[in-house]
Amino acid sequence: MAQSTAAPAPVSLPTPAPLPIRAVLPWAVFVGLLMLVLLYFVGAEQGALAVFSGEGVHEWVHDGRHLLGFPCH
Repeated sequence: MAQSTAAPAPVSLPTPAPLPIRAVLPWAVFVGLLMLVLLYFVGAEQGALAVFSGEGVHEWVHDGRHLLGFPCH
């Protein structure tokens, strides 16, 4: 018996259907608002705009402030 050296036939997979905008939009809005809240705490939670008193939040996000280019001292 001789072995076949022919390559196996390629298998075609079905193409997944695109996601509808109505399914993605609520998640996109949620992630966008979450990012804005995170940006606020990293960039503006200090001084006159502070929601929380003290320097606790500032110390938690201190390195992130420098990484993103926000001056803080």
